[in-house]
Amino acid sequence: MQQRKELLSLNRGGKSRIPLYYIAIVLFLAKMLLLRHFLFHSIDYSRIVADIGAILVLLSAVELVTPAKLRAAVYGIVNVIYSFALFSSAVYFEHFGTVPTYTALYELHQVTKIQSSVESTIQVGHYLFFADVVVGIIIAAIMLLIRSRRSRDGFAGVPRTAPMYRVVITVVFILGFAISARVIQVGMPIENELVEAEQEGFLNYQVAAAIKAAKDNGVAAEGDPVELAKEASDLQATYPYQDSPGGVPAYFGSAKGKNLIVIQMEAFQNFPIHLKLGGQEITPVLNKLADESYYFPHIYQQIGQGNTSDAEFMSNTSIYPTAKMAMSTGYGDRDIPSLPKLLEKNGYVASTFHVNDVTFWDRNKLYAALGFDHYFDKPNFKNDHFNSFGASDEELYRVGVEKLQEVSGGTKPFYGQFVTVSSHFPFEVPKDRMRMELPAELEGTQLGNYLLGINYTDYAIGTLIDRLKAAGQWDNTVLVLYGDHFGLQPNDNDPAFIKKTLGIKYDPQVSRFNIPLIIHTPGETKGNVVERVGGQLDIMPTVANLLGISFADERFTAFGRDLLNIDRNVLGTRYYLPTGSFYNDDILFVPGKGFEDGTAINIRTLEPVTDLTPYRKDYDYIMKLMDVSDRYVKSLPKR
Repeated sequence: MQQRKELLSLNRGGKSRIPLYYIAIVLFLAKMLLLRHFLFHSIDYSRIVADIGAILVLLSAVELVTPAKLRAAVYGIVNVIYSFALFSSAVYFEHFGTVPTYTALYELHQVTKIQSSVESTIQVGHYLFFADVVVGIIIAAIMLLIRSRRSRDGFAGVPRTAPMYRVVITVVFILGFAISARVIQVGMPIENELVEAEQEGFLNYQVAAAIKAAKDNGVAAEGDPVELAKEASDLQATYPYQDSPGGVPAYFGSAKGKNLIVIQMEAFQNFPIHLKLGGQEITPVLNKLADESYYFPHIYQQIGQGNTSDAEFMSNTSIYPTAKMAMSTGYGDRDIPSLPKLLEKNGYVASTFHVNDVTFWDRNKLYAALGFDHYFDKPNFKNDHFNSFGASDEELYRVGVEKLQEVSGGTKPFYGQFVTVSSHFPFEVPKDRMRMELPAELEGTQLGNYLLGINYTDYAIGTLIDRLKAAGQWDNTVLVLYGDHFGLQPNDNDPAFIKKTLGIKYDPQVSRFNIPLIIHTPGETKGNVVERVGGQLDIMPTVANLLGISFADERFTAFGRDLLNIDRNVLGTRYYLPTGSFYNDDILFVPGKGFEDGTAINIRTLEPVTDLTPYRKDYDYIMKLMDVSDRYVKSLPKR
């Protein structure tokens, strides 16, 4: 009889509460399908079970643990948080092309510092995640005005002590948990993060990421840097980078004792080099430098979640970013072997320059970990209001040359790192700083604005060279320039439009991730185009060789190679491409669930490659190398 009364109460007094639970399930699922549309550009309905399982776990837990009188309010709060998480993930994916995990929360405080970039990425459709929230607020306001007995009772519903009701919800919770557990179990071995996220669903993917992180941290805690350095060396010895290894490397010490300036150019892709637009050179300064320097046209970005700061990390360490979080945030408390520390042994003073606040991307931690002697950030520059970051590249170099002279005392060699921002997304160059005219078809386009930003960045580098010459330092300085990552957003730039307006073939992966690398040594005028493929990990080994620093003598562990002394190369990349992606001298390979269902494209012809058989060994090797790199950096001691 008691049970019948409870069932009747479920059908009468609890009418409003049980529909609220069901309504939440429907709304949460609808939003998840919307997210799938933004992330995967289609909805595979065979994957909906994975989403349903996770949603049932979440909402059943809310239903079971929340007091009846608070349930409506708690559902509202959970819905707002859920909506914001999905909205943020859709915007994140639009900008970075990667499904975010919970670790992206570590960088949430950076959003205000790149507000203009974030706002430019948001699509109108992204706000659909909040449509029901707005409607709910309106309804709640009306109900509060009415303040009827019915509305108050409706929110209360059936006491959560009703045994039958709790049993039903508990069973649903267990069912959802079982579904999610199985989905995660099947999905976790997939190496392609995008494929894994699509199969597991967004919520389950977060759980899988946490499980993997816990396992990785457990392994890392047991690692020894010395043993892992040897493991890395032994592994690299199995890959034939050189046909005839041994002897003194070519160009070793050719710039020994010279000053070193490294310019990390914001969002700088390689295609503008030597490109003309309406008879105008887009990069006249860099064109001249490329013709008088070592120019590497086949270099590719390898950054992870830290983006620009990860590029700084790699160029100073030759260690892979883990792609789980910004290296500056995750490893800024470590004692990291680095270029500044090697140069310090040779009497150098190391300084780094950035016009933003040093806390941006936790650079205050990164620079200490890398061993820079000085950093110069926002307070050191006059704000000429170039863009949202403040000072222009011209101001960056004006202060930089002065400070490098000052900290070196005119007697010590210096290492100066410059991180530019004038070509930062959304590529807004003030009209009085524009130095190039756009054809009508490029006016108001992202491509046109990007080229204006690149053109200004190039001009500013010319002012740096002039200042170095005026200071008497040009003929005593090695100048290294490279791009940190791509600039053109794939969804806003049709390759056909780029080909039509610029007259070049453009691939949304190969061309987008291709960045320039130019190394100018004093007195060099002839130039040398190095066709070897390479990445940001290879910058430090190449520069170290020119400066006469032997990694073998220093017992330094590098995961990149000296590009002037190898006959072939292979390098891994992840985050903007899934784990398992790699470049070699022939192709860019991108895995599916694994190697067998992967795809490849020739990096020189930009044509598809169908026979993947010759590249299996490269894939297996690079997966092992990135794994050793991850374990190595995680094993480094804290400062």
